[in-house]
Amino acid sequence: MHSLRARLVAGLLALLALAGVVVGVVTAVALHAFLLQRLDGQLAGSRNRFVGALAQPSLGSRPADRRGGFLGAPGQSVDTLGARIVDGRVAQGGVLDRNGSPEQLNGSEASALAALPADGAPRSLRLGHHDYRVAAVRAADGDVLVTGLPLAELDETVTRLVTVEVIVIGSALVLTGVVGAAIVRLTLRPLTRVAGTAGRVAELPLDRGEVALAERVSEADTDPRTEVGQVGLALNRLLGHVGAALEARQASETRLRRFVADASHELRTPLAAIRGYAELTRRSSEPVPPDIARMLARVESQTERMTTLVEDLMLLARLDAGRPLGRDPVDLSRLVIDAMSDAHAVSPDHYWQLTAPDEEVTVTGDTASLAQVVANLLANTRTHTPPGSTVSVTLMPVDGQVSLSVVDDGPGVPPDLLPHVFERFARGDSSRSRAAGSTGLGLSIVDAVVAAHGGSVDVTSVPGRTAFTVRLPLHS
Repeated sequence: MHSLRARLVAGLLALLALAGVVVGVVTAVALHAFLLQRLDGQLAGSRNRFVGALAQPSLGSRPADRRGGFLGAPGQSVDTLGARIVDGRVAQGGVLDRNGSPEQLNGSEASALAALPADGAPRSLRLGHHDYRVAAVRAADGDVLVTGLPLAELDETVTRLVTVEVIVIGSALVLTGVVGAAIVRLTLRPLTRVAGTAGRVAELPLDRGEVALAERVSEADTDPRTEVGQVGLALNRLLGHVGAALEARQASETRLRRFVADASHELRTPLAAIRGYAELTRRSSEPVPPDIARMLARVESQTERMTTLVEDLMLLARLDAGRPLGRDPVDLSRLVIDAMSDAHAVSPDHYWQLTAPDEEVTVTGDTASLAQVVANLLANTRTHTPPGSTVSVTLMPVDGQVSLSVVDDGPGVPPDLLPHVFERFARGDSSRSRAAGSTGLGLSIVDAVVAAHGGSVDVTSVPGRTAFTVRLPLHS
């Protein structure tokens, strides 16, 4: 697809070329007809001079020769053709040269002239390598007199006209293309500015966070009397509606984050109290019935799980609010080694493999948050793979970044869940249910923390290989 500017210029050039061709063809045809008509008049005059020469008793100072002296008739131009045909054969004929002497006709030329009808109508005829305008009339004595004038000058004039027209039209097309492109570019400049405004708006992160949609098309490009102005005016109205919707969404998200943060904060105290009372009851010196002890243990485990969920929600609320994280040098190698040790202790039925460089790999960020990223990735792999699975962790600096990959050979992420795996409370099959201890927030925390550190995280998964890859800027 070509741009609108290119299509407009191409259309303009096509119309101009078509008009030039039509004018050129009409002009050439009209000139050819005019010159041919004038040549026919000259041909009639030449024929009359030949007829008059036949009627004279003598030509010049020489004795008259009724059947031969007509070629020397005065007033005939160079290259004039003349022939007398007697009984179907050319008795005398030739083409006058510059000295006024006739050049004799060859056999094929004489035959072509003898075959002409004696009706006096001019017609074009090719003799040898030249074209002539000829006419044949019957004289008073019954002989046929043929007169002809060359078409070379006429053809040369028309050819020269066509050449000039081609040069002029070609030059006009080039000039029109250059000037037309400049005019179209100047005319479409307001549309370019409107497109620039739309492009700047498209680059804004409108999907999350506080958005200040201040971009608008300038007043000069919103004149409703022009097509571009109508587009600019419609875009401004659209941006106004989008801005209002974004403000409403931002206000709603702010209220929701405040609610989540406040609710999480308020829940921490009663949850800690419930857990503490459950522990105190189990440690009481008084004997506790087995059923009651089992129920207290369940209360304590569910309280611990609830506390973890509340802490995760509070962390996400802080990240959503844009609160700054720490910006200290963090030895990511040490965090990975510690997390691998913890994972091996918690799940000894998995095979854990670590590949990392001997030197420290340092990034800039918050130590606790980055430690939670590594722990969540390993916990996610441990939770959603069966015993005996192999988990390979690779830490490697690559092109000014550090790449942390966690790969397992488990059953993989279901295809319908894969596009939503970093969303909050995303759960797939039964292995990702609440019974497995998953809150559905671990990977969303990974995504939010990594994004807050200026990095990225992605996942690829097929049965037998699931890989989570985190990329963070190296400490400089």
